[in-house]
Amino acid sequence: MIHPSAIIEDGAVIGTGCRIGPFCHVGAGVRLGARVRLHSHVAIAGDTVIGEETEIWPFASVGSQPQDLKFAGESTRLRIGARNMIRESVSINPGTAGGGGLTQIGDDCLFMLGTHVGHDCRVGNGVVVANHASLAGHVEVGDGAIIGGLAGIHQFVRIGEGAIIGALSMVVADVIPYGSVSGERPRLAGLNLIGLKRRGLARDEISALRAAYKSLFSGEGTLRTRAESMLERAENPQVREILDFVLSDSDRSFCTPKAK
Repeated sequence: MIHPSAIIEDGAVIGTGCRIGPFCHVGAGVRLGARVRLHSHVAIAGDTVIGEETEIWPFASVGSQPQDLKFAGESTRLRIGARNMIRESVSINPGTAGGGGLTQIGDDCLFMLGTHVGHDCRVGNGVVVANHASLAGHVEVGDGAIIGGLAGIHQFVRIGEGAIIGALSMVVADVIPYGSVSGERPRLAGLNLIGLKRRGLARDEISALRAAYKSLFSGEGTLRTRAESMLERAENPQVREILDFVLSDSDRSFCTPKAK
């Protein structure tokens, strides 16, 4: 179903069962999967692929030129998975040559009103980004993470799987998987216990995570030294995920608890 006022450029690929509402504009390089719905006044441009059953609300801008002064018109891509909900006035930019040329979003995410996903971001599955929060360029967000309203995520920051970012936070450092941060310049405030319970983790698994958190952010030596020592004896898979996250390469420092 394509409304007569919609503009579909030659070359665009429209999957079966799509619904394209009034005054939408779908560019020549766009591919829509089956049963995608564009409500109205949606603009999709560039080399953009949108997975099946994704739904996009009015005034969203998806795939337009990245907001990077170094961008010189090179061919870059945007890939969005299945069953995502992209609400009103959301903007999602493709990649840049300097960042690998690809912005990628997984499946089953919710981007609430006015959110922004910058160039070269990598967003996992089941991520929630609340109203007017922004991901700057090159941000990585793990599966199931929640980013509160009006939060800002600095360039190159990594948000680990299952982490939660409080509203109005300005995050300038990496957040460990399952971590919880809040504040204007947020510090790590513990684990996302509600999120862990929702994921179905058993009591003993959560206890192991809490013990690992305490050991990782206290004691002698550097954070990296403590993580290396803990990794040798870690058995819990979520604990190993946190330690691998800390020990992997990053351009940023880490959100840590406030010193007592």
